[in-house]
Amino acid sequence: MELTILASDLKYKYPKVTGTRFDAKFSGPGDTAPFNRDDLYDILPLLAAVMNELKREDAITLHFLEDLMNQDMPRFLVSRGEVFDFLTGCGREMLSYR
Repeated sequence: MELTILASDLKYKYPKVTGTRFDAKFSGPGDTAPFNRDDLYDILPLLAAVMNELKREDAITLHFLEDLMNQDMPRFLVSRGEVFDFLTGCGREMLSYR
């Protein structure tokens, strides 16, 4: 299952950093590139990868991950790989309690 997330699927609106729009995006769990929490073009592929890893395609899980990313994710997590690990770990925990 390869899920594609559109901006309209998200709970929140995010700015678009058009200067880096065509730069390489999330490449996998070991990605050491910095994650820009304020760039829609960085957020979409990362959340899609997390949803695919969790094998989910529902809006409730997506919105939970967004809330987690925006409200609870520590600021010291800076790389895409760290953010991916954090979101998938918390997502798995949340799903185990449902």
